[in-house]
Amino acid sequence: MPQKKDSDSNSKDIKLTWRQLLFHFVLLCLCVLLGVFSWYLSRPQSIRLHETGMHEYLTVSLTPEIEVSLDHGSSCAVTDYEPLRIELFRGNAYFNIKKKQADDFRVKVGEAFIEDLGTRFSVRMRKDGNHIVSVGQGQIKVHVADGEYLISALEQANFNNFKISKHRMISANEVAPWDSQQIVP
Repeated sequence: MPQKKDSDSNSKDIKLTWRQLLFHFVLLCLCVLLGVFSWYLSRPQSIRLHETGMHEYLTVSLTPEIEVSLDHGSSCAVTDYEPLRIELFRGNAYFNIKKKQADDFRVKVGEAFIEDLGTRFSVRMRKDGNHIVSVGQGQIKVHVADGEYLISALEQANFNNFKISKHRMISANEVAPWDSQQIVP
């Protein structure tokens, strides 16, 4: 049978004072609060991916006021958070905004951003990085590394991540020639 050690009989009971108990309780509550807060901040974004195959066309209503028509071989991602964010990965897209939104949405094409100012416009992505934006009605603002450019109705411009080029006037049929449902102003 093991012998008792002297240290076992001399051990003291641990007594917590109210201050120590309150301190530990506050510390525990703070840890729980930080855990809930970090979970709330790190919730994943809801992203919808829309794609079309060869010889397919797709029109999607993102909100009651915003429709996107995708040409064949196109894909884009849409976030569900406000303000609406759209990223075009490949192909052509035609955006039809029926009325001005309180929180404007942006379209990301490569490293450039297109900001909607209440309009109808199309974006054509090219593999060489030189994309085309055409405005059917209203205005858009294109943000590239070189600065911001305003493009108005019945205008078209080529752009890449750095600059705008070939800013020109077009006819209404050239805005989205592949989209038969486009509304001509």
